[in-house]
Amino acid sequence: MVTPFTRDGGAVDYDLFESLCEYQIAHRTDALVIAGTTGESPVLSKDERKQLFSNAVKCACGRIPVIAGTGSNNTEEAVRKSNEAEKQGVNALLVVTPYYNKCTQESLIRHYYYIADRVSLPIILYNVPSRTGVNILPETYKALSEHKRIVAVKEANGSISSVSETRRLCGDALDVYSGNDDQTAPIFALGGKGVVSVAANIIPEIMHRMATDAESCGELQIQYDELLKALFCEVNPIPVKAAMETLWNHSFPLRLPLMSISDKNRIYINNVLREYGLH
Repeated sequence: MVTPFTRDGGAVDYDLFESLCEYQIAHRTDALVIAGTTGESPVLSKDERKQLFSNAVKCACGRIPVIAGTGSNNTEEAVRKSNEAEKQGVNALLVVTPYYNKCTQESLIRHYYYIADRVSLPIILYNVPSRTGVNILPETYKALSEHKRIVAVKEANGSISSVSETRRLCGDALDVYSGNDDQTAPIFALGGKGVVSVAANIIPEIMHRMATDAESCGELQIQYDELLKALFCEVNPIPVKAAMETLWNHSFPLRLPLMSISDKNRIYINNVLREYGLH
C-alpha cells in the first residue's frame, strides 16, 4: 500500500489511509503490506510506522493479514523494528535484504537467522537487487528456508530461471511471491503463491485474479501489460500515486527525496487509465 500524506508530504493522512485499507479489503486483496517500498518506508518515522501498523490491524480486524515492512541494513535495527511491529498486532514481517552494505551470501544467512531467532512472527524475505545491490541466490534461499520462521520470499530479482531453481531447491519450504507485477503469471506458473503488488493499489480485484486463477492468469497479464508498464514509467511509487490522484480525485503527495511525476508521464498515465476504462 501507498502511504498517503497531507499537503507537501507533511504528516501521514491516517483517515485516508484507513479508507484505502477498507477499499483494499472490499476489493478482494488478500493481505495488506504496510511500510514497504511503495509505502515510502525510508522516510517514515518510528512513530509513523507504529501508528500505520496499529491502524491497519484495527481496520483489518482479522479479516485479512497485515504484513509489516521492517527491514534494515542494520541487523539490530531490523530486530527492533520487527519487535515493535509485533507489539502492534501485525501477522507477518516483510524484511528486505541489507542495502548499501552489500553483504555476502553467508552474511545474508547470518543476518536473517539473527532476526528470525528474535521474533515470533513469520518472515517474508524481500529480494530486490535493483534497489539494494544485493541478490539472494537460490542456494542461500535453501539455507534460509530451513529456519522455521522464514516462510516466504517476495522475489523481485527479475530472473525467472532463478525462481525456477529456488522452487526446485526449496520446494514447499519457501513460498515464492512475485515482487514484480509484470512477472506474476510466469512465477505463478512455477508454483508461486501470488504477488506483492504495486498495481493492486488501483486494480486490486484484477491482481487478485491474476495471482489466484490459473485459467485467466496469463491472459490477464497480457491484457494489463500496458497499465503495469505505465505504473513503472518513473521510480515506484511516483506513478501509482499519480494514478491514484486521478482515480480518487485526491492529492497523494510524496516526501523528498521523491517528487511528483513529470507532466509528460502524468499525461501518459491518464491516457492509459482512460484506455482501460478506469478514468
